[in-house]
Amino acid sequence: MDLDQFIVAVEIRRRPELRGRLVIVGGDGDPSKRGVVATASYEARRLGVHSGLPLRTAARRIPDAVFLPVDRAAYEAASDAVLTALRGLGYVVEVMGWDEAFVAVDSGDPESAGRQIQDTIKAATGLDCSVGIGRNRLQAKLATGFGKPAGIFRLTDENWFEVLGSRPTDALWGIGRKTAQKLARLGIETVTALAAADPRALAASFGPATGPWLVQTARGLSAAAVTDEPYQARGHGRETTYQENIDIWERVSSEISRLAQLVALDVAAEQRPVARVVVKVRYAPFLTYTRGQALAEPTMDPAGIEAGALAALGRFTSRRPVRLLGVRAEFAPDEPARDEPG
Repeated sequence: MDLDQFIVAVEIRRRPELRGRLVIVGGDGDPSKRGVVATASYEARRLGVHSGLPLRTAARRIPDAVFLPVDRAAYEAASDAVLTALRGLGYVVEVMGWDEAFVAVDSGDPESAGRQIQDTIKAATGLDCSVGIGRNRLQAKLATGFGKPAGIFRLTDENWFEVLGSRPTDALWGIGRKTAQKLARLGIETVTALAAADPRALAASFGPATGPWLVQTARGLSAAAVTDEPYQARGHGRETTYQENIDIWERVSSEISRLAQLVALDVAAEQRPVARVVVKVRYAPFLTYTRGQALAEPTMDPAGIEAGALAALGRFTSRRPVRLLGVRAEFAPDEPARDEPG
């Protein structure tokens, strides 16, 4: 189950006059300030505005768009209402985020169950969702993309290659642009080609776990079961976009320390040790890089998290002006990843 343009839909629900308009949500809603797009309406997406785009760029592309500030509390409340309605159907529900969940349904007519899910959520919240049907989480996840908006799509072994075979490898869940580029350098550019690849050969290039996982994913295979165990975040992060560039590196260091302390508070609230700290630096005008630092041992100590963040920052060699900084603490794993490579 994947809610359609969720954040925008919540805004439209309280301001119906926005329906069909070019709506962009991000930052404090002022496109003259620095910030990035959180999401955009389907109408705005068709004109080239997408998540992560600078708000100023979005304003240049669509000067007559409606810009709105991010309202996290409203989105969390709407998500809770959706999930409450979904769980009320009696299915096992695995939450994947504000706007997405897997639902375990054993049915000879899954489309009927999908319509039931859509109708229930619509009646309870006024929000539309798309439903993807598959024999496993991977198939169902990808199927939702073909069902949007507000539709139902079935993707199983029978039509897997018909639907996905000619598509690029990054059409698959868990395969990003960099991995797709590396596969292309090996002569593997489509899902069909990846499915036919030798897992042992890919293990030599991507590692003993990731190589075979790539081939398995291209074949539409996934052994992970849907579970209703509470979702646990893999980490916590904080970041800040600065209205004026920071060009003094000592200030960059102090900002990283500040962000690390905020992250440490989030970690303390969850009482889970951190194994790795990642620092994000976005140089002006818009070049983003990350560097990570593994900690000597998992810790919840704020000083240890801050030290890891500063060590990660030390791996950046450029001292160009900075427009955004971020710190993310990654929790020590308590079980292997289920679908994506570690």
